[in-house]
Amino acid sequence: MGAELAFRDMHGEAGNTWAAASDAALLEAATRRIQPAFSVLVSRYYKDVYRVVWRLSAGHADAQDITQEAFMRLWAKPDQLREAQALKGWLMRVASNMVMDRFRQKPMEDIDAAGEVADASASASDLMDAATVTRKVDKAIAQLPERQKQALILVHFEHMTNIAAAAVLEVSVDALESLLARARKGLKEILGREGRLLLQALGTEQ
Repeated sequence: MGAELAFRDMHGEAGNTWAAASDAALLEAATRRIQPAFSVLVSRYYKDVYRVVWRLSAGHADAQDITQEAFMRLWAKPDQLREAQALKGWLMRVASNMVMDRFRQKPMEDIDAAGEVADASASASDLMDAATVTRKVDKAIAQLPERQKQALILVHFEHMTNIAAAAVLEVSVDALESLLARARKGLKEILGREGRLLLQALGTEQ
């Protein structure tokens, strides 16, 4: 099944009969190669996985391809996932690892729309502008070490619990909390004097 076939019915009518099915039922149907069921599963989690990939890759043009490839890996072997409740975390882990693998081989580009981090003279109203805040913090996050970046994105942007994020990263909760602490410290250093305001605005300051 090509990528275009896998995603063609994502918002179409073919999967309507499966729309209310549980993740477990969709996975079981995928093992029987029922494409409409898999299309519903893709539709259910695509935006979440894409959002993580986009942030991890600093808005790279390959973000969509990486996201689709993560779902294609599940389609290729759906029975590799034994627990349906782990589906979202599994997809995020696979997609995150694919980002790391891809950009070890070639440099990661900056977010196209990101501007320079503002100087300390920026007004409070400018700092609180949602789009401005997001661009500044996204650009800073892109400079963090990969594991710190993953931890921060899962907890603060995907609103996972520390336990759930630790499971995705396959580390202990203590290790996850250490990654978060170092990520926050790194962001403050990168963002400089305006860092605290920016992080408070995005809810990542603790």
